Amino acid sequence: MERALTYLQPEVVSKLANMELRARMVVEGFITGMHKSPYHGFSVEFAEHRQYMPGDEIRSVDWKVYGKTDRYYIKQYEEETNLKSYVILDASASMSFASEQSAGKNGTKVSKLDYASYLVAALSYLMIQQKDAVGLTVFDENIRLAMPPHATKAYLRRILVELEHLSAGKTTGTARSLHRMAERITRRGLIIVLSDLFDDPNAVIAALKHFRHNHHDVLVMQILDPFERSFAFGTDAVFKDLETGEELTTQPYHIQRAYQRELHSFLERYKRECRENNIDYVLLDTRTPFDVALFQYLNTRKKIG
Repeated sequence: MERALTYLQPEVVSKLANMELRARMVVEGFITGMHKSPYHGFSVEFAEHRQYMPGDEIRSVDWKVYGKTDRYYIKQYEEETNLKSYVILDASASMSFASEQSAGKNGTKVSKLDYASYLVAALSYLMIQQKDAVGLTVFDENIRLAMPPHATKAYLRRILVELEHLSAGKTTGTARSLHRMAERITRRGLIIVLSDLFDDPNAVIAALKHFRHNHHDVLVMQILDPFERSFAFGTDAVFKDLETGEELTTQPYHIQRAYQRELHSFLERYKRECRENNIDYVLLDTRTPFDVALFQYLNTRKKIG
């Protein structure tokens, strides 16, 4: 069990050979970590578990769950669902940032884009195992890739190949890209946005509201580097904007408190606006175990029904 749970750690997943293996190991580690519930109504190839009742067929008992929990549970199967999920991934230059604080015990740095890609791979794997349809959109200053939702394993492999070869692009056009996707998606679905949201909050929030106006359910996963949250410098530093190339020399420890106040205000704005507009929101950094995001997805999925 402990070995399986290690695959919820980003720095461990980053060492795996390919995106398909990463997706599978993250999801399997996630399931292992949930087995005591069991799975909290979670489903992979089946809808949910319920406790065994007198009269149920013995052949429906999930013996793997029994072996882990010492309790009898029945697998309840469902037909293919009609939910379409649209995963929208920010691949702008700022997402390539990876600090020393993003490295785990093995010393491997994990960029925001790496983390987001692994998470998208796991979410896509999970959705298609649940027989939901998933599509992938990638943007930087414009939309670079738009794959409509499908629910086949062959399509999952196409998504994973795209993620495997993904690289950070140009400047950020978050609000513009989200508005364009809101205009394209006509059928109600689940919109999952993964981004550092380093754009004008007013414009981004307006774009998220566009999805809600079209009656979509929306889940926002804001991804930061631990260093972006702590700003824990010890010496003078030269800051370089990854998107514009502009450089600034300063003494970070003199402005750390002011930076942290501004960041707190920035994050609270997104959190508050999402709450007020019935948008699910979760703040992650590149050291956050993947189960935090997967739980958030499942909670959102359950509300949709």
